[in-house]
Amino acid sequence: MQAKELLYECENVRFVYPDGTPALMEASFRIWRGDRVALLGVNGSGKSTLLRLLDGLMEPTGGEIRFMGTPLTERNLQNPSFQRIFRQRVGFVFQDADAQLFNATVWDEVAFAPRQLDLPEEEVRTRVTDTLNLLGIAHLAERAPFRLSGGEKRKVAIACVLSMNPDVLLLDEPIAGLDPRMQSWLVNTLRLLHEAGKTLILATHNLHLLPEVADRVLILSEEHTLLADMPLQDAIENTQLLVSAGLLHEHLHAHGDTMHSHLHGHEHHH
Repeated sequence: MQAKELLYECENVRFVYPDGTPALMEASFRIWRGDRVALLGVNGSGKSTLLRLLDGLMEPTGGEIRFMGTPLTERNLQNPSFQRIFRQRVGFVFQDADAQLFNATVWDEVAFAPRQLDLPEEEVRTRVTDTLNLLGIAHLAERAPFRLSGGEKRKVAIACVLSMNPDVLLLDEPIAGLDPRMQSWLVNTLRLLHEAGKTLILATHNLHLLPEVADRVLILSEEHTLLADMPLQDAIENTQLLVSAGLLHEHLHAHGDTMHSHLHGHEHHH
């Protein structure tokens, strides 16, 4: 059986903001091609910071991140050859779609990244058409992104990334703010992308989403440390670990004269 391709190696990665605020402390893990990994933790635990580090948008203040053996540093990302390979292989979908969208039309939005690679215009048109059709949003091609609904903006943001045909998809709180129908659409889309060979790394604190999108979890503590790196099923069954990470908490309820405690997750259901 052929060994899986090692994509990311993270060794004692830490990130501290210039004002001294810690965001991530001494995280070490590896990610292979085809993995489905959820970064799990409460708000402020460092999930978004870790995704930005994996996308090369920030450089660790300690430790090292290697992508396919090459350190993911600002200097290496300024190398045109490595930058082109990395940006083609890794795509990042932000939590706030408005942070990603800035062109006049949806078509131009989805064409933007392929054009930055100086691809022939015919190839750009093919990629945009195929991506819009894949996500069922071809009818939005001439619309202005800022006039779209929240769910439509999320689809366009995903289309912008998929037009690069990346091997790795980084997603920050992908279902945040979506109604149940859009959540279902997104979960199904992620499943199809994984079946097509994509590597998925997503940040979330929604426990009910996990079985649909992840096989493995990296759990971050409220102190910004990596508490665990384990198969999803092991994590779901480890109630004590989820409580210690702040992902489950006990509520006391009165039933007549008797008090009962129940565990609740921190996700919001609609």
